[in-house]
Amino acid sequence: MIRLSRLAQTFSRLSHMRLNSLNSLEKKTDLYRQLYAKILACGPITLAEYMKEILIHPTAGYYTTRDVFGQRGDFTTSPEISQLFGEIVAIWIINEWRKISGESIQLVELGPGRGTLISDILRVCKKLNLSNKVSIHLIEISPVLSVIQAEKLCIESRNIEPRVNEDQKNSVTHYREGVTKDGVKIYWYYSINDVPRKFSVFIAQEFFDALPIHKFQRTDKGWREILIDIVQESKEERFRYVLSQMPTAACKVYLSPHEKRDHVEVSPQCSVIIDYMSQSLWECGGFALVIDYGHEREKTDTFRAFCQHKLHDPLLNPGTADLTADVDFLLIREIAQKDDRLITFGPVTQRKFLKSLGIDLRLKMILQNATSTQKQQIESGYRMITDEDKMGNCFKVLSLFPSVLKDHLKKWPVAGFEDEKIKS
Repeated sequence: MIRLSRLAQTFSRLSHMRLNSLNSLEKKTDLYRQLYAKILACGPITLAEYMKEILIHPTAGYYTTRDVFGQRGDFTTSPEISQLFGEIVAIWIINEWRKISGESIQLVELGPGRGTLISDILRVCKKLNLSNKVSIHLIEISPVLSVIQAEKLCIESRNIEPRVNEDQKNSVTHYREGVTKDGVKIYWYYSINDVPRKFSVFIAQEFFDALPIHKFQRTDKGWREILIDIVQESKEERFRYVLSQMPTAACKVYLSPHEKRDHVEVSPQCSVIIDYMSQSLWECGGFALVIDYGHEREKTDTFRAFCQHKLHDPLLNPGTADLTADVDFLLIREIAQKDDRLITFGPVTQRKFLKSLGIDLRLKMILQNATSTQKQQIESGYRMITDEDKMGNCFKVLSLFPSVLKDHLKKWPVAGFEDEKIKS
């Protein structure tokens, strides 16, 4: 009876919304209306569910329906700011790859944006005559961005219908495939689980910060989860944060009994992806590079939104702004090192990583043949990705390698992490 009563109230309120053309909800986005109706009918939702709906909803999601990068978007990334970034990452990959293998590699990027980083890496591979040793595998859920990436990287591409056969031999796990002008094959996947299990180099540049998180708050009654609810008392329908009345299942599953902070953010999806990546590297070989803004559990409340390069209220007009939270690098290390699968280096600051790999020397070389206008743009981009008060210190870099390479990497330290002790 209580359930039916709530449903009756919901239908009554929804009907009132449709009849009242002046109601402020009518001016909201379709995604806003969907979320509002869902909470009205079923009660508060988790922040993870809120983020997932907003960012990857099939027809109204922030990432799935538009190009969000660059000056016309809501944020920009290091590869988009300066070609120096992609070139240095490419040199790092090739340097570490040649130390441990002479075989071909799968280069796997999670969340490749417009494809700029991969484009820069392929350009360096071509200069070093390595194009025939590389295949590209892109994890991309956005149909819009996959088309942009294909146009940027390929001379031709086509959609594929994924299929899984019983014998696994002729299974197709990618949804798009293409080829570059230099003959490098490129494949697109919806999930990292679909990438063939072979020697791989994984790159995650500003990927994990966009994954949904759960938020928890310590209270005098114990841990409570922060949920998203609606305000119904005022004329302006809007979302608000509330605390769960009781400990939720997420409180029991994701919080450590030894947690000392009063406010905690946890991304289960990050944990799952890192665990899969770690198992793949341990079984098949390869290594990984993670670049993102994050912390080692010294931060608490980092959830925020960006719209047109400015901070934005995360609960306002869902689907029109990017939602993000700092990455817990300590969690990534703990999962990677579980069962002695991987060893890790870092995190170090992006500034330290780029400078130790010779970005200053590369900058001088590029400036020699640049015009005055080009020099200003190049130097501006360089400062943006390296200056301490810009992206240089807030972005961190972490590398992951199979534990079997521990002795080898003591003799031949990982570039950019020479001062770092092996963490295992």
